[in-house]
Amino acid sequence: MTREEVFKNLNEIFQEVFDDEEIEVNETTTSKDVDNWDSLEHINLIVSVEKKFGIKFNMGEVTTMRNVGEMADIILKRI
Repeated sequence: MTREEVFKNLNEIFQEVFDDEEIEVNETTTSKDVDNWDSLEHINLIVSVEKKFGIKFNMGEVTTMRNVGEMADIILKRI
């Protein structure tokens, strides 16, 4: 899977989790850039990403990810 494909899938996940078809994430997107991205939605997001890509983030990864680009890096290493 390419990085472009990962971001295509992440966009779909973000749009579904946050119920907003206009969301377009990129390398530098953070929780401050997405309305309603709070701690509860973060859990829903992580679970949805794990299901979509068939991976499991460890707690260290979840707590240290600074942006969507870092999430994509981890996904690409795992698939």
